[in-house]
Amino acid sequence: MPEVDHILTNATVVTMDDNYRIIPDGAVAILNDRIFAVGPNKDILASYSSSEIIDCAGKTLIPGLINTHTHAAMTLLRGLEDDRRLDVWLLGYIMPVEKEFVNPNFCRLGTQLACAEMIRSGVTCFADMYYFEDAVAEAAADAGLRAVCAQTVLKFPSPDADSYEDSLGAAREFIQRWTGHPLITPAVAPHAAYTTTPEIITACKDLAIEFDVPLLIHIAETQGEVEQWREQYDMPVIPWLKKLGLLEVKVLAAHCVHIDEGEIHTLEHAGSGVAHNPSSNLKLASGFAPVTEMLETGLNVGVATDGPASNNDLDLFEEMRLATFIAKAVTKDPTALPARQVFEMATSMGAKALHLGHLTGSLIAGKRADLVLVDLETTHNSPHFARDPEAVYSRLVYATKSTDVTDVMVNGKWLMRDRELLTLDEDRLLQAAAEYAQRIDTFLIEREGSVLSKLIAIGGARQEESYEVQVKVRLPDPDPVLEKLNSGEFEIIRTAHYLEYDTYFTFDDPDEGRLRYREDEFVDDEGNIFNIRYRLTLTGPAAEHEYPDSVLLSRSRFIAPAQHSARFYHEYFNPSGEIEINKDRLRWLLRYQGVELFVNIDRVLKPELEGSFLEIKSRTWSRRDAELKAEKISELLRELGVEDAVPVPQEYPDFVAK
Repeated sequence: MPEVDHILTNATVVTMDDNYRIIPDGAVAILNDRIFAVGPNKDILASYSSSEIIDCAGKTLIPGLINTHTHAAMTLLRGLEDDRRLDVWLLGYIMPVEKEFVNPNFCRLGTQLACAEMIRSGVTCFADMYYFEDAVAEAAADAGLRAVCAQTVLKFPSPDADSYEDSLGAAREFIQRWTGHPLITPAVAPHAAYTTTPEIITACKDLAIEFDVPLLIHIAETQGEVEQWREQYDMPVIPWLKKLGLLEVKVLAAHCVHIDEGEIHTLEHAGSGVAHNPSSNLKLASGFAPVTEMLETGLNVGVATDGPASNNDLDLFEEMRLATFIAKAVTKDPTALPARQVFEMATSMGAKALHLGHLTGSLIAGKRADLVLVDLETTHNSPHFARDPEAVYSRLVYATKSTDVTDVMVNGKWLMRDRELLTLDEDRLLQAAAEYAQRIDTFLIEREGSVLSKLIAIGGARQEESYEVQVKVRLPDPDPVLEKLNSGEFEIIRTAHYLEYDTYFTFDDPDEGRLRYREDEFVDDEGNIFNIRYRLTLTGPAAEHEYPDSVLLSRSRFIAPAQHSARFYHEYFNPSGEIEINKDRLRWLLRYQGVELFVNIDRVLKPELEGSFLEIKSRTWSRRDAELKAEKISELLRELGVEDAVPVPQEYPDFVAK
């Protein structure tokens, strides 16, 4: 009689094989890292012997659940700034915290904590994309979990790479280091179309082909992403990626919330997998993925939690239940996405979506011994109706909780027995996570106290000249000044015409200064807009000193590219007030008596003000130079013949508010 390592007996075995076989009084024989045999209890015991025969006491034996998309290390960011829009949450808080804290130790600890949670909830395999993926893979392997680990590649600097070339190099080294590991499948992860470039997409595709590894990517998570792509490329995201050859590799596409029928067929034809993230998509208000249409087409769709910072847990039982409820509500069809189908998504189909269907996902002889025991004899799961054998799927999907998981095995090794973790020290992990939370709290408290710190945190801010010297006067009729400026008397360096749309954010503390969000539209000689620029400018208190002719000295200018909407910055900076000003601006940069000065003639369109305004200004790092320029501004004012014009000793938002 053949000897095996383990025989699990007296269980309801839910195989998730091609025939969806359920064995009410079943057993599984395990040898080394594989399932050796599956069948009725009496047949297995009659055919095999083992020194470890385990009586499952009527529990339900299922394939290990597969979480097809997460960012495991982000357990350390769980609950950080919830209930915000995706862009505000991600760009305003998560990424700045990641920039400050994410390192190999952070990723190792966060992944260990995630592994403990996933083991407790019956997950035996997960797909991860994050930074310092070596640390993630090490933590998963040490915990004994199976994982597809993908090194993230972005077009901008990230916590583990100063450039995308660095992250591509790191991905190559990571894949080479982990190829052939019994638990870890290395992969590459161009984060998303909007955070990469065609060059990066192509390089990642080539890397995946070279090493025959999966490629993980976020696709069409938000409506804004799709609209941006249609506007920029006149096509949706998936055809754009196909054009770059991305679908030639083993793709796992996360989210796919906003894709149409043609894109679904494109993914199916390419053999790509999709990770459906119901909780995350709901919490971030991203929308409802067309899962029923995907499944009807034959696309392999897995169930996923996304990162614990956007879910906020790693409970796949909860995701299964939510996935089927959403599908029923969206289609208005109670038969949509039935229990057996969504359970398949969390097991055998999820494995296929991850391109691991040959290894795991079902209890079949020859596959890896990744399995879970679940106690369904609970108050919340009683009574049981036995006339329909497939009712077990309903119990597993609609009533079972992650806390009902009692035992977990991966690759033939026990990771949890009788709810006791065997490969991780939970108490140590919880204490270390709490210490990280205190450090992150301190960082955010300090940052939240300063508008400048928040501006710097989202990137791109730079300090400009410390002093801005300017004068502003009203011009009932701008024509005489225009005639002077265009007469050839002055050395003109360049001219420009803008339409400026300004939103000024004000704060209760005047020392915080004022933040301006500006959209500049560049206008050509025919009146056509040929370029648009978005900028943020943070200035200190408006008038530090006043010179003759109402020339003002301002201080502390910081400027940053405005890559997001005014709405984003409003939610992120949370100002106490807003002032909107729209202007039509003619600008000259001229050299006057050896000093460069900007001359603006403005018509204020919103709120509509009579006449025009002449503004002469310059910036400098030196207070002494500022005083010299104040003199030159006064002289130029007289030379333009407007020394008697009505001065406006305030900046536009102060003047408009007054």
